[in-house]
Amino acid sequence: MHATDNEPPTTDNKSGGYILKKSAFLFPGQGSQSVGMGQEFYQEYDVVREVFDMAEETAKMNISKLCFNGPMEELTRTVNLQPAVTTVNLACLAVLKKEGIGHDFCAGHSLGEYSALNAAGVISAEDTIRLVHKRGELMHRESTEHEGAMHAILGLPIAEVDDLVAGVQPQGVVSVANHNSELQIVITGSPQPVEKVSALAAQKGAKAIPLKVSGAWHSELIKGAEQEFKEVLAQIDFSSPEKSIIFNVSADISSEADEIKDLMGRQLCNPVKWYDSMEKMKKAEIETFVEVGPGRVLAGLLKKILPADYPARIYNLANMKQLEKFMKEKI
Repeated sequence: MHATDNEPPTTDNKSGGYILKKSAFLFPGQGSQSVGMGQEFYQEYDVVREVFDMAEETAKMNISKLCFNGPMEELTRTVNLQPAVTTVNLACLAVLKKEGIGHDFCAGHSLGEYSALNAAGVISAEDTIRLVHKRGELMHRESTEHEGAMHAILGLPIAEVDDLVAGVQPQGVVSVANHNSELQIVITGSPQPVEKVSALAAQKGAKAIPLKVSGAWHSELIKGAEQEFKEVLAQIDFSSPEKSIIFNVSADISSEADEIKDLMGRQLCNPVKWYDSMEKMKKAEIETFVEVGPGRVLAGLLKKILPADYPARIYNLANMKQLEKFMKEKI
C-alpha cells in the first residue's frame, strides 16, 4: 500500500499556487482514449474550451465531437487519436494551471511526451498540436504500407524478452517497443515474428496479449516517417525546459533544446523506457504523481513500479470527481 503524506504542500511564490512537495505530471498516450474524455472539464472551464478551440483550429478537425461522441473506431484511428488525446491532456493541464497547481518533473508515455514538452515550457500548445497531428498522419501512412502488430508480454523481465527478440530477429522485424514496468514489456514488428516471440514467451510462463493497434509503433517498420518528421521538428521553436522532463528514449533529463529535438526525432522508432524513467523519478524522491489526461494506465503502471513502502500519492486528473478528490487531499 502506498503511504499518504499529510503534510501541507509548499507554495510556489512565483505563481501563488501549490507545488506539492516534489511532484510530477505524467501524460498518457495511445491506449488511454475513451469516448466522452474531456467533456466534463469542457462544460465547466472556459480555459478548457479555449484549448479545444485552439486545437480544432490548428488541426482543422472537429476534435470535441470525436472526444465526446466518438465513435470509438474513429477515435482510435491514430490520425485522429493523436491530436484528440493530446488535446485532452492539454485541457487537463489547463485545469491544473487554473487551480494554481504546479509541478517539478514531468514525463509522457510515447505520444504523451509531446504534452510533457508543453508542460515543461519547451513548445507552445499550438506547436504541440501541430506536431502530434503530423505525427499521426505519418504513422498512419506507414501503417498502411507495412503491416504490423504489437503484443504485451506479461511476466518476463526485460533481459529475457530481449533474448527472445534477438533470437527471432533473423526471421523478420521484431523489437521491444515499451518497457512499461518490470514485468510488462510490449513488443512490436511484423505479425509473424511478433507472434513467434509471444509463443516463446508463453512457453516460459508469460502471458502474451495482442494489442488493438493499427501499426507497429516504435519499430523500424515506420522508419519511413522518421526523416520527414525530423524535418517538421526542425521548423518548430524549442526552448530549454522550465521544469525537469525525463525523456522516453534516454530515460534521463535533458536541458538543451537541440538535444531535446533530436530525442523527439528518434522517439518514433525507438523503445519507450518508461520503467527506467519512473525509476529515475523514484531516485529524485518524487512524492506526488498526477496522471494528467484520460484513463488510468500510467497510474496503474506506477503502482507496479514503486515499492509498497514508497511514500507516494498517485492521482488521476481527467474529470470533476477526480479533481475534487485531488483538491481535497492536496492539503
